[in-house]
Amino acid sequence: MVKQNNAWMGMQTKRKSRDAEIHSEDRLRSVAANPLQFMKSKLVLLVSHELSLSGGPLLLMELAFLLRGVGAEVVWITNQKPAEPDEVMYSLEHKMLDRGVQVYNAKGQKVIDTALEADLVILNTAVAGKWLDAVLKENVPRILPKVLWWIHEMRGIILKWSAMIDSHTTAEYWKNRTQERLRIEMPKTHVVHLGNSKELMEVAEDSVSRRVLREHHASANCTGVSRGKGQDLFLRSFYESLQMIQDKKLQVPSMHALAVGSDMNAQTKTLRRGECFGRITIEAMAFQLPVLGTAAGGTTEIVVDGTTGFLHPVGKEGVSPLAKNIVKLATHVERRLTMGKKGYELVKDRFLEHHMAHRIALVLKDVLENAKSHANS
Repeated sequence: MVKQNNAWMGMQTKRKSRDAEIHSEDRLRSVAANPLQFMKSKLVLLVSHELSLSGGPLLLMELAFLLRGVGAEVVWITNQKPAEPDEVMYSLEHKMLDRGVQVYNAKGQKVIDTALEADLVILNTAVAGKWLDAVLKENVPRILPKVLWWIHEMRGIILKWSAMIDSHTTAEYWKNRTQERLRIEMPKTHVVHLGNSKELMEVAEDSVSRRVLREHHASANCTGVSRGKGQDLFLRSFYESLQMIQDKKLQVPSMHALAVGSDMNAQTKTLRRGECFGRITIEAMAFQLPVLGTAAGGTTEIVVDGTTGFLHPVGKEGVSPLAKNIVKLATHVERRLTMGKKGYELVKDRFLEHHMAHRIALVLKDVLENAKSHANS
């Protein structure tokens, strides 16, 4: 019995050793294949206009974790903080601290010294640029060569520095805006399509998780109505589609379709610009859902009309076409399933975290080279 136990323990030890070697080899292959590996030991300052559960801050946090994953030193500051304690901000800051991201106050000598020492300074959204003049003041010229502005919107102040933008449509908008307002050529611009995180894809590819999410979400879910975002127009379309279904006495099974709102109301200055990228679009596609979106902005760079979903005109002209598209998907199960699968395949091919990391890596290398050339001149 003792010999058998010893033999069993020996086998267990060998198996653990073998598993450890395999894990080590997998980790080394992962590190070697990571396109951001060159950022190891680099100091990066991330500046966000706010810290909330909205798209811009969460995306910058994802970048912070990707950089920490390769050994970069990452410092985060939030330019605008609420006067009262905020539970969401507190939770997000501690999530970053747990992952090794340092969180500093947006003002003071400590953050100025960090900006001067940093290899790279990334400003999140157009409004975060105000932090430069307000805090760095006379130090701004020394910082600019290593500044990268990550833009997610089609509004705000004029771009004067190197920018990373989520879609070609948005890049073209900023280029025209800069030329019209400043009469100058826009600084170097990089287009980086976003990608779904590994965590989201794990949920999307788990059948149980998908079923739970479907069972607990209605087919039309609106958390708030902003006329500038077009939710009011979507609600009109949805109501019109229900009337069509009722009038024609159509049989409609349980339906799960996503309508991507766009800045398309005629009373807003952002008329017909659309979403810069609309990350929720690729999230829906990851869950094998067909997408209904406006034929404007970055949505046209994601949705393949008639293949992964349907596009409709922006503004009031799109209300009836969207209603008809909703009915098309509601009454054709096979079409929904086919479009959903095509969308998922497109996400796997173009819009995953590692795709985004590769695209961002090319941009960061370019900015680092630019900063190095300025330092040597």
